[in-house]
Amino acid sequence: MKKIKLDIVGLSYSQTQSGAYALVLGEVSGRRRLPIIIGSFEAQAIAIEIEKMTPSRPLTHDLFKSFGQAYHINVQEIIIYNLVDGIFYSKLICSDGKKVVEIDARTSDAIAVAVRFDCPIYTYEFILSTAGIVIEGNDFVYLENINETQEEKTAAATTSGGFTSLSTDELKTKLQEALAEESYEKAAKIRDELNRRKAS
Repeated sequence: MKKIKLDIVGLSYSQTQSGAYALVLGEVSGRRRLPIIIGSFEAQAIAIEIEKMTPSRPLTHDLFKSFGQAYHINVQEIIIYNLVDGIFYSKLICSDGKKVVEIDARTSDAIAVAVRFDCPIYTYEFILSTAGIVIEGNDFVYLENINETQEEKTAAATTSGGFTSLSTDELKTKLQEALAEESYEKAAKIRDELNRRKAS
């Protein structure tokens, strides 16, 4: 089967499941998007790597990368290969230079690993046809809350833990403190506030 390459185009709070996030993958050179509901830990792990934040201690996916590198194992690609009852199935294609091994993984973990190894993400046409959505314009904002209305964004800004009253420099300091304390949920809120200021 022909593989279709995907990029990460969005990460937002899920509008349908409390405490979950919607990870949106986009077809390269295409208009289809593949939304996947993932947990908050995996969402933070993906966002931390994409935003190039440095946690004080390695996260699980960082440990996986360090372990792989220590034994000269590289993740070559990620394939989302099946969809059954709304659940996506993925695998890591790994190599030590001599043999290639496929390892089954949850899709959220596979993508968190993919961003660390800087490897491509693929799926198949039948999955995009089944679960993909077609967009007319580039409606998704990278790592922003893609389904929020302006009123919701304003409400979120006023309730984001008092961060709106801090200066940008103070926010950056707070972000480093939150990372040092391994308070990743707080770090994500501070990052969201910094991103909101960049966009406005």
